[in-house]
Amino acid sequence: MDSALDLITERIRAAAAVGTPLRIRGGGSKDFYGQSLQGEVLDTRPLSGITSYEPTELVVTVQAGTPLAELEAVLAERGQCLPFEPPHFRAGPHPEPLGEELHSSGPAAGSVATVGGMVGAGLSGPARASVGSLRDYVLGVTMLNGRGELLTFGGQVMKNVAGYDVSRLMVGSLGTLGVMVEMSLKVMPAAPAESTLVLELDEARALSQLNRWAGLPLPINASCWHEGALMLRLRGAQAAVAAAEKTMGGQRMEPATAQQLWAAVREQTVPFFALQGEEVLWRLSVADTAAALGLGSTLIEWGGAQRWIKGSVADEPRVRAAALAAGGHATLFRGGDKSVGVFTPLAPALHNIHQALKKQFDPAGIFNRGRQFADY
Repeated sequence: MDSALDLITERIRAAAAVGTPLRIRGGGSKDFYGQSLQGEVLDTRPLSGITSYEPTELVVTVQAGTPLAELEAVLAERGQCLPFEPPHFRAGPHPEPLGEELHSSGPAAGSVATVGGMVGAGLSGPARASVGSLRDYVLGVTMLNGRGELLTFGGQVMKNVAGYDVSRLMVGSLGTLGVMVEMSLKVMPAAPAESTLVLELDEARALSQLNRWAGLPLPINASCWHEGALMLRLRGAQAAVAAAEKTMGGQRMEPATAQQLWAAVREQTVPFFALQGEEVLWRLSVADTAAALGLGSTLIEWGGAQRWIKGSVADEPRVRAAALAAGGHATLFRGGDKSVGVFTPLAPALHNIHQALKKQFDPAGIFNRGRQFADY
């Protein structure tokens, strides 16, 4: 890693000296996400490899350019996983949708996603509501700031933070604060038992039922509702999963089909996510108790807390207003004219904090200009 790190460090210092913008990029699978892409590409893939892995300690330290599929394969060999199920988006900004049969060779097929891109994008998959988000599993980060200085934050255990928890600040930063070199992640054992149930419910009844189940000791690991079908993935001990199947009812999905389904939801290759013409995809993060929003074609995850809406850019005012009224915010996830703003504007005080952090980490403003906000 030393020679690759030296080259990247020199590149950063040279760019900072003359104000040349750099676009930090791994595999490019998340290039569609965020605002504009600006600057010369700074490829992080030479920073590749697993630095250390302690299965008994449930921690892995991995370089930023390491393929995500490679890390997941190593963890699977020891019966462990990244429980937050980060998406790969192997086909980039316009994935080829699956047919109704949900054929899939798995999220790793053709994947170019890297671990650094995973952390920078900060996206979690279907299990997020039950196991926590990606941010909850980041223990430490080593990074290069805009001066080319190598900084280390956090460590390899949960209770290692004094002062600002900068390692988790990097999650979802979209490369605007620095170049991640390596990170330490908490991993978990794979669940011993799994089952997927399907119930026929309309949107209002599905949301109501999800909220009732949320207050019960049930091993619900993931949920997905679309067009009258509520799909629930149970994970945990064999006895707990079997008991929940009897309690919750519904029809049990064949295991192979269920595995393909959840991989397709994670990778957004189910038919719902295929955009036609001028359609755009809105991602709404709202209170899980929020009622049906009535904004158009909808797919619901995370027990009601994440809602995907297909519509148009012209819907932006009412989509953001509905998200705010439901206790959350809306993101223009795919498609459309990004001039309306991909992310919901920050409150003035919070925006000032973001600007101050940017200035501290990247004083010359060379990293991923305009990727989060036009003036950031």
